[in-house]
Amino acid sequence: MRVFLTFIALFFTTPVMAEHHEAAPVTIVIHGGAGALAPGRYSPEQEAVFRDKLSEALNAGYEILDNGGAALDAVEAAIVLMEDAPMFNAGKGAVFTREGKNELDSSIMDGATLNAGAVAGVTRVKNPIKLARAVMEKSEHVMFARDGAEKFAKENGLEMVKPGYFKTPERWARYKKALKAEKEKEKDASLSHDFKYGTVGAVALDANGNLAAGTSTGGMMMKKYGRVGDTPIIGAGTFADNKSCAVSSTGWGEYFIRLTIARDICAQVEYQGKSVEEAANDVIHHRLQDMGADGGVIVLGPDGSYAMTFNSKGMFRGVKNADTEQVAIYGEGEEE
Repeated sequence: MRVFLTFIALFFTTPVMAEHHEAAPVTIVIHGGAGALAPGRYSPEQEAVFRDKLSEALNAGYEILDNGGAALDAVEAAIVLMEDAPMFNAGKGAVFTREGKNELDSSIMDGATLNAGAVAGVTRVKNPIKLARAVMEKSEHVMFARDGAEKFAKENGLEMVKPGYFKTPERWARYKKALKAEKEKEKDASLSHDFKYGTVGAVALDANGNLAAGTSTGGMMMKKYGRVGDTPIIGAGTFADNKSCAVSSTGWGEYFIRLTIARDICAQVEYQGKSVEEAANDVIHHRLQDMGADGGVIVLGPDGSYAMTFNSKGMFRGVKNADTEQVAIYGEGEEE
């Protein structure tokens, strides 16, 4: 009896070893916009500039993940670099509205908590993705717009700039060309890319298995007063949930809003058991395309699986994990 009681005591006092779980395969995927990116659109020198900046953004995000940092930090770091790069339609280098202004939108989402933050129509915040994160972490709200968003930015010490900071000679020249074409009731096919595309985004998976997604844009060139696209709309331009996937979108925002593109992809993963690639293909190549619209998404699953899916001519994109580092611009088979 004494031996039995001793055994029972040992059973309840001896620590039970926790199961060993492999760390998540830390991964970051980014995009710099989708659109009319057929080979030949850019010179080899211009392509090199885009590829170098995509690689820089990838490495900035991946370094955070590789050192045990959070997916949210990686997403923000990658997007900040692209917001600061004048070749993308986000932050400096954003396209112009019909009134000749730069109006910026952004959003970010934490897959572990489903917390999210977004801003729309800001004109003086240097890095809208930082403001979106501040909204998520320092307010009880999800979205701020225009003057209210900028007041919140100032109250929280974010870097503010004069509206002229975002203007670049290249974007201004294309705006003036578009304005002239509109007045003369002409359609210039060479401007079509800038009308709808150029958004930047990132999705990341950290060593704790947490997902995050973020998106930032200058919107659609020549957009009318007050227009807001899909980028700051949670479930359309951005979505992240550890149970399914993380998504950042780029394309014709009105259609991405109507189809809740980002959430639909994650819902198909969660409820239908599809892979991230299967879900992305269904939404982009069927639902979106069937409505006559185009664009693309980057998608990342909690197991590290990813997709970079688009139905336009190309999409600036890249991925990095322990086994892969890749940046690309054009469609499959056109990477010369």
